[in-house]
Amino acid sequence: MTHMLHAAARRVQWGRTSAAKRAACLVAAAYGLRVLYPIIRRRMKRASCESGPQDAGRAETGREVPHRSGSREKASPAVDAEFFQQLLELRKLFFPKLVSSELGLLCLHSVALVSRTFLSIYVAALDGKIVKSIVEKKPRSFVFKLIKWLMIAIPATFVNSAIRYLECKLALAFRTRLVDHAYETYFANQTYYRVISMDGRLANPDQSLTEDIMMFSQSVAHLYSNLTKPILDVVLTSYTLIRTARSRGANPIGPTVLAGLVVYATARVLKACSPKFGKLVAEEAHKKGYLRFMHSRIIANVEEIAFYRGHKVEMKQLQKSYKALADQMNLILSKRLWYIMLEQFLMKYVWSSCGMIMVAVPIITATGFADGELEDGQKQAMVSERTEAFTTSRNLLVSAADAIERIMSSYKEVTELAGYTARVYNMFSVFDEVKRGIYRRNAVIQESENNSKNEDKAELHIEGPLEIKGQVIDVDHGIICENVPIITPNGDVVVSRLNFKVEEGMNLLITGPNGCGKSSLFRILSGLWPVYGGVLYKPPPQHMFYIPQRPYMSIGTLRDQVIYPDTVDDMHEKGYQDQDLEAILRMVHLYHIVQREGGWDAVMDWKDVLSGGEKQRMGMARMFYHKPKYALLDECTSAVSIDVEGKIFQAAKAAGISLLSITHRPSLWKYHSHLLQFDGQGGWRFEQLDTAIRLTLSEEKQRLESQLAGIPKMQQRLNELCKILGEDSVLKTVDKEE
Repeated sequence: MTHMLHAAARRVQWGRTSAAKRAACLVAAAYGLRVLYPIIRRRMKRASCESGPQDAGRAETGREVPHRSGSREKASPAVDAEFFQQLLELRKLFFPKLVSSELGLLCLHSVALVSRTFLSIYVAALDGKIVKSIVEKKPRSFVFKLIKWLMIAIPATFVNSAIRYLECKLALAFRTRLVDHAYETYFANQTYYRVISMDGRLANPDQSLTEDIMMFSQSVAHLYSNLTKPILDVVLTSYTLIRTARSRGANPIGPTVLAGLVVYATARVLKACSPKFGKLVAEEAHKKGYLRFMHSRIIANVEEIAFYRGHKVEMKQLQKSYKALADQMNLILSKRLWYIMLEQFLMKYVWSSCGMIMVAVPIITATGFADGELEDGQKQAMVSERTEAFTTSRNLLVSAADAIERIMSSYKEVTELAGYTARVYNMFSVFDEVKRGIYRRNAVIQESENNSKNEDKAELHIEGPLEIKGQVIDVDHGIICENVPIITPNGDVVVSRLNFKVEEGMNLLITGPNGCGKSSLFRILSGLWPVYGGVLYKPPPQHMFYIPQRPYMSIGTLRDQVIYPDTVDDMHEKGYQDQDLEAILRMVHLYHIVQREGGWDAVMDWKDVLSGGEKQRMGMARMFYHKPKYALLDECTSAVSIDVEGKIFQAAKAAGISLLSITHRPSLWKYHSHLLQFDGQGGWRFEQLDTAIRLTLSEEKQRLESQLAGIPKMQQRLNELCKILGEDSVLKTVDKEE
């Protein structure tokens, strides 16, 4: 008995190397179990109680709630009924009509995917025949089948390349459709201005119009390819395997049930452990857009930042934005690490072991592969038949497993697609609502600002969404405001009711302190801001021309700067030639730049080439080119010399253009006949302007200001003398510190 135990012990002795390997495997398995078990448990517990507590938590937290057009607020994009509804709505943009180029590409792509599946089945069968010829030691058959295998590789590789080509073409076609529709909506009825200035739901429209549309289109096209072909592969390969098993007398029910159970268990585990990739990807896209916005902001204000030497502050803000993006990307990578590890373990190793069982059982149990009591040569033929069946079945099963793996891996891509879908759908919803005059801003309460405002200002604020109750009526002559309020997009009521009338030939001077509503009135007259009440009678937009303090310089030639926003064809239709433009530039004392910059066809960055005064005179040149009935001038000549400014205003009056001017220069008062003055507290008055009296009053005001400016210094010196002499004075003031 003792000898038997010693002999058994010697047989099961482990060497140091094998013991170390087994110990390392056990440690790795224990660590993986320790890491994965809490994650799986937490995911399953969160999935069971996700609906109730999250809604309550969202109600208690967060003071800023972004609005979602026409739907309830959700914590994050998810693969649910709303996602499919949004995708169906966007599908109408992909395929606007039954017969379209996009549908043709989709059909070609589908044909290529189906062809690739049949080629895969044929190649798998051909592989089995090649192995059979090797086992049977038939070189002629082996060479013939190998040549056939090489010949079939030509259409197979073409189909593979065509699938990738058509997928990219389909993504580009989808993106083109979306971009065309987005641009048409974005630039209709000045939606681009209202989305940025009057609505707060889209923080970075440029991100939505470029990156989000591109990622959404690529994701849709790739997901179609990743779902259509695998599903077809699973159906056809399963049918082929079952048919082969039955033809050889094997029962396919057991392997089929095993495959179904393994796939179902894998799907349940992966779904329970899957992170919310939709929310993570949407947040990553948002942070990318904000980082791009920070860079564009620096580029737009580069000179001011350089003057202030604010590079350290801007660099810290950029670093902060990039760190937030990097943290988000690291979070996604860390979550993908464990998810992909679990996914590969289940789909590569668990499925491979089950696949071996599924292939082996039908071959072992099939009556068609039994050797029987036959000659040796016939037995050898059955071995080759089993080898062929095993090779073919293994290739088909590998193809089916790969297809199922891609289908299950696509869940992660679907969740990411849900994030892109939500952002693109939200963008189009915002564009549509803003186009219809529905504006929503995020309600962010700033207590410090509210405390600094007086009670009168607090009363002049409208909470909640603003209702557009006013009317805008286009007329041929005159501008009439009847009880029109001036309300900012934030809901601040600058003026509750404004009434005035400007007839043709009248020139209106608009004055008042900063923030009293002067520029806001121009925005209402130009149609940028809605009329929330009353009635506004004004000429059509083509008869009104607005010139800001900083005129916009477009990309193009010098000619394009004068005729903006017209094109050269529009200029010729209006009967203008270059000689007419030269006369206009002489009128604004700007003709010298034609020779200086190299002629009318010179293309430069005019924003940097022209000085501030030259850009303002270019804005006035545009006014003379378009010849509007009414010109809205918002401090548009503040950088122009007084003598040139006076000549330009005189030429505008001579051309019959009615001027509505915001200016602080007394030298321009004489070119206006009426005055609209705001007091900054919601009050206003409209009257005829007496330039002589107003100039006299202005001079007296300046004289008093200069006289009273020295009184505080004289009072301070008197206090110092009283303190030095130890005497008192009836004019001495008491210091605030005392």
